[in-house]
Amino acid sequence: MSVMEKRSVSLDDKYTLRKGHAFMTGIQSLVRLPMVQRELDLKAGLNTAGYISGYRGSPLGGYDQQLERNKKLLDEFHVKFQPGVNEDLAATALWGTQQSGLGGEGKYDGVFGIWYGKGPGVDRSGDVLRHANYAGTSKFGGVLALMGDDHTAESSTVCNQSEFAMVDALIPVLNPSGVQEVFDFGIYGWALSRFSGCWVGLKCLHDTVEATASIDVDVERLKVVIPDDYNFPEDGLNIRFPDTPHAQDQRMHEYKMDAVRAFCRANKLDRTIWQGGRAKIGVVTVGKSYLDTRLAFEELGIDETEAERLGVRLYKVAMPWPLELEGILEFAEGLDLIIVVEEKRALIEPQIKEMLYDASQRPQVIGKLDETGEALFRTAGALDPNHIAATIGRRILNFRGDADLKNHLHEMESRLDSSLLPQESMVRLPYFCSGCPHNTSTVVPEGSIAMAGIGCHYMVQWMDRNTLGFTHMGAEGANWVGQSPFSTRKHIFQNIGDGTYFHSGIMAIRAAVSSGINITYKILYNDAVAMTGGQGFDGPMSVQSIIQQMFAEGAKQVTVVSDDPDKFTQSSGIPPNVKVYDRKELDFVQREMREIEGVTVLIYEQVCAAEKRRRRKRGMIPDPPRRIFINDDVCEGCGDCGVKSNCVSVLPLETQFGRKRVIDQSACNKDYSCVNGLCPSFVSVVGGKMRKNSPSVNTNGTWSSLPDPVLPQINGTYNIVLTGVGGTGLVTIGALLGMAAHIENRGVGILDMIGLAQKGGAVLSHLRIGNSPDDIHSPRIASQGADLVIGGDLVVTGGQKTLSVIKSGHTKLVVNSYELITGDFTKNADMLFPSLKIKQSIQQFAGSDHTEFLDASRLATALIGDTIATNIFMLGFAYQRGLIPLEQSSIEKAMEINGLSVEGNKLAFLWGRRTAHDGKRVSELTSSIVAGFGLKDPPEGLDELIQHRADVLRDYQNKSYVQRYLHLVERVRT
Repeated sequence: MSVMEKRSVSLDDKYTLRKGHAFMTGIQSLVRLPMVQRELDLKAGLNTAGYISGYRGSPLGGYDQQLERNKKLLDEFHVKFQPGVNEDLAATALWGTQQSGLGGEGKYDGVFGIWYGKGPGVDRSGDVLRHANYAGTSKFGGVLALMGDDHTAESSTVCNQSEFAMVDALIPVLNPSGVQEVFDFGIYGWALSRFSGCWVGLKCLHDTVEATASIDVDVERLKVVIPDDYNFPEDGLNIRFPDTPHAQDQRMHEYKMDAVRAFCRANKLDRTIWQGGRAKIGVVTVGKSYLDTRLAFEELGIDETEAERLGVRLYKVAMPWPLELEGILEFAEGLDLIIVVEEKRALIEPQIKEMLYDASQRPQVIGKLDETGEALFRTAGALDPNHIAATIGRRILNFRGDADLKNHLHEMESRLDSSLLPQESMVRLPYFCSGCPHNTSTVVPEGSIAMAGIGCHYMVQWMDRNTLGFTHMGAEGANWVGQSPFSTRKHIFQNIGDGTYFHSGIMAIRAAVSSGINITYKILYNDAVAMTGGQGFDGPMSVQSIIQQMFAEGAKQVTVVSDDPDKFTQSSGIPPNVKVYDRKELDFVQREMREIEGVTVLIYEQVCAAEKRRRRKRGMIPDPPRRIFINDDVCEGCGDCGVKSNCVSVLPLETQFGRKRVIDQSACNKDYSCVNGLCPSFVSVVGGKMRKNSPSVNTNGTWSSLPDPVLPQINGTYNIVLTGVGGTGLVTIGALLGMAAHIENRGVGILDMIGLAQKGGAVLSHLRIGNSPDDIHSPRIASQGADLVIGGDLVVTGGQKTLSVIKSGHTKLVVNSYELITGDFTKNADMLFPSLKIKQSIQQFAGSDHTEFLDASRLATALIGDTIATNIFMLGFAYQRGLIPLEQSSIEKAMEINGLSVEGNKLAFLWGRRTAHDGKRVSELTSSIVAGFGLKDPPEGLDELIQHRADVLRDYQNKSYVQRYLHLVERVRT
C-alpha cells in the first residue's frame, strides 16, 4: 500500500480489526487485550474467561469508562469487568480468579485477569500483591498488574515509581515503550504469568498508555515461545491447595525467578536494536526512557547507519526486573562503556553492575552517576531528551571525534539553558468548573480552617479558602487525630469526596470518632467521581445511606445542605433528627456545627457541574430554561458576582465605560450562584435559546470555491503542538488529525499532556506525523522540534513548555489572541490580562514573520455561535495557510468517523479556511454580529467622547440631565 492510498477506516477498528493497523490509544489497547487473549486460547483449544478489576486514577483514569462503554463486546468474549471499591480489594478479587479451579467447580479452563491502579493504589495494595503472587497463578489463567505511574506528579499528590513495590513482592515487571508494546507486552505478560506462576506487572506511564498511535493488531506475528531449557519442579509452579508459606517461599526463590528469566530469554523480549559495528559504547534503556533516547539520537543526527559508523550499540530492555543475564552479557561484549538511561531510581543499572562484576573484560557502567561519581541522570523528576543527547554525544566524541556530531552536540547544549526562555507573564492553573459544587461547598466560616483530600476539592488549596494541607486517599481527617492534642485550635472542617468516602474514607471517620476529636466532615456528595471523568460510584450509595452509616459510626450530628433541599424529605428516607438546609444557609450551618463536640457530618449535595452538563446533553435530566445575563449598562464592575460564585464563566468585559462583567454562555452550567451578588444588572431570560449565527453569513453561495493550499512536505516527521484549555475540545483536534494521518496510511504518534487540565488548566498535545509508522520513534516533540504550533490559548502558548518546542525562524505559529481570563480573576476583580506582553514574548522568541495572531474565539462565536468551535476554526485557518500536511478530504473523513457534531465541525473548519483566505471579508461579515464579548471601538478624540457620553445620558434620562453634565465638563475644561 503506497503512502497516498487511503485506508477504509471504522471507529470500531481498534476492537474488531484482525489484520493491519488500527488507530487507538494505549488505554484502548488495554480494552482490546482480553478479547485477543480469549481468541488465542480458543485457537489453542482452551475455554477461558477474563476478569478485570481495579480502581481508576491517571494515567489509567479513563480505563474503566472505556470498559463500561464496550461491555457488550467484552461480554461476547466472556470478559467480566467489575470495578473495585478500592485497589486492594480489587487485587484480592483477582487473586480469587486464580483460585476458581482449585475446588473442581470452575466453569472455565482458566481465568486470565487484569488488575489496575495508579501508584498510590499499588502502595496501598502491597499486602495482597505479595500474598497473591506467592500463592501463584493458574496454569491457564494469569494476571497482569497495571501500574499507573506518574513520575512528575502531573495529576498526583506525590511522584510515583511502582517498580520497587513490585520488586519487593517479587513480581516481574514489563515496561512498554508505546502503544504497540502495551498491546504486545500484554499478550506476552499473560503467557509469562502462566508459565512462571507469577503475577506480571505492566508499567503504565502517561507517555505510553495515554498516547495514541497506529499499531499492528495482527497477533499472528507474536509467536510466544515456551522455553525448552527450563526444568520445572515435579509439582509445577502454579497455584495449588493446600499450600504452605514455606513451600511458596521456596518455589518463588528457587524456581519462579529462574522461570521468568528463561521466558524472557526464549522470547527475546530484551533485544539489541543497533549492533553498532565495532562498538565501544553501549546504551541500555527501557520504557519511556527508550522513547526519550531515540528522540535524543534523532536530535544528534544518529540513526542505525550512523550508529554503525560511530560504533554505538543500543539495547532495549523489556523486563527491567528481574533482568535477564545472557542478553546483557552478550550485549556488553567488547564494549568499553555502558550508559544506562532510566527514569527515576536506578533499577537496571545496579543489576548490570552485579552481572558484570566477575567479567574478565568489564566495561565501565554509568547512569545515575558519571565516571567521576558526580550526578549524571537525575533521579528526581523526568529525564529530558536534550540532556540525554548531550550526555551520550559527549561520550561518543570522547571515543571518536566527528565534526557533524560536534555541531549537533553544540546545538543540544545550547538548548539546555532554560534561562533563555522568557519568564511567564501568567500561568493557567486548573480550577473548579463553572457551577462546580465546590465553589460553594468548600467555603468555611470566618475563624475556621479546613483540610483538603483527594478529589477535585484538592484544588481549593490554591484558592482563598483557609484550607491547609491534605492527606492521601482515605485518610482524610486522620491527621487531625494526631495534630489536635498538640494544637490550640479546638475544631476543623475536613473535606472528603463521596468517591473517597466509598473507597476507604469511612474508616478515617471511624478513627475520628474513636479518638474523640472535634471535627466536622463535609462529605461532598456530587453523584460522580468527577476528577477522573465523571464515573458513577462503584456500588450503591445515596445521601440517605450515608446518613444511616454516619449515625451508626457514632456521629453526634448529621446535617444535609443542598442546592435543591425540597427533594430531601422524611418520605424520601431522611430521618426526622436530620435537618436539611438550602445551600444559602451554609455559613449558618457550619457555625452551628463547629460548636458541637465530637464528630459531626455535613453532607453537601449538589450534582457535579460537568456531569450535569453531560446528562442534560444526553436528555437524562431536564435543561433549565433560564439563562442569566448581565446588562453591562447597569453593571458597575465591582466583581462581587465573581467573588460570590467563584465561577470562571463570569468574565471581564472591557467597555468604553471601564471593565464590566459578562457571562460566558458557552461555558455556563446554570448554577445561578452568581446572582447571589444581589446586583441589579442581572437579567434572567426564561425560555429563550442562544442564537447560533446569522443565516446571511452562512450562505455558501456568497463564497466562491476556496483555492487548495500547497501542503507541506514531510521530511522524517512533521511535528505539531496544540495548546489550549482543558474542557474546550483541544484533545479532539489531535485525535482528528491523527485519524486523518492514519487514513492516509501515514505513521502517527500523539501525546496529550493533560494532567488536571480537564478542570480548566493548561493542555498541550504533541502530534508527530511520518510517512510510515517506522518514522515515529516517540510521540513527544523535542526541544525546538515543532514545525507548527496551533495556539488555542494565549496564556498556554506563551508558557515555557510551549516556547521550549519552538525554533526561531522555523516553527510557524497560529495563535488565538482572545483574552481568556484565568481562575485568579474570581478573587482579583482588577486583575489585568498581560496580552501585549505575552504576544511580544512569543514574537520575540519565534519571530514576528513566523507568528500570526487572530481573535479566533470571537470570530468562531460570531460565525458558528459557540466558543467550542474555536479549535476546529483554528485548524481550518492553519490548513488554508498550508501548514497541515494532510488532505482536506482526510480531515473531514476523520470528523465523520468521530461522529460527533460532524456538520458543525465541518462548518467551523470551513470558516477557518475562509478567514485565512480572505480575513478582511470575514471581518466585514462579522462586524455587525454581537459575539457577546470584546471591546467596542471607542470614539476618537475628546469632543467625540464627550458627545457620546452626552447621548448616553440623554437616552438614560433627559436633555436637562445632559446639560448638567456638559456644564460640569465645561468647568473642568476651562
